[in-house]
Amino acid sequence: MNTTPATHLAIGAVARAAGVGIDTVRYYEREGLLPAPHRRESGYRDYDTGAVARLRFIRRAKDLGFSLDEIRDLLALSVDRERGVKGVKQRAEQRLDVVEQRIRELKLVQRGLKQLIAACPGHGALEQCPILRALGDDGASK
Repeated sequence: MNTTPATHLAIGAVARAAGVGIDTVRYYEREGLLPAPHRRESGYRDYDTGAVARLRFIRRAKDLGFSLDEIRDLLALSVDRERGVKGVKQRAEQRLDVVEQRIRELKLVQRGLKQLIAACPGHGALEQCPILRALGDDGASK
């Protein structure tokens, strides 16, 4: 019985191992994030195990909020011996700045919603609802 791990995988096996869909694998190939695999005589894609690692990298980077263009840069930096670590750190710092800005903005939204909820009695005429009035007031958001 052969117990060595498969080094050549079909697209379904790669997708399952990486935790993504088959269409996602094809999409990342079209976008140049995943190198085009060797094709079998039957025309089926034949991936090596490196494709799984690369797909996991892409998925994790997306989970951290990196765009596909930023992920493309990270992948290039991951093999760049001169700028690699420094460049990756800079990209991560930039991503953190964006995340922190979004958190600040969400906290403003949170405060506004809390104020509106506190002002709303939860009963009465719709025309008197402070939440609906605030949402419909053209001057409030400008």
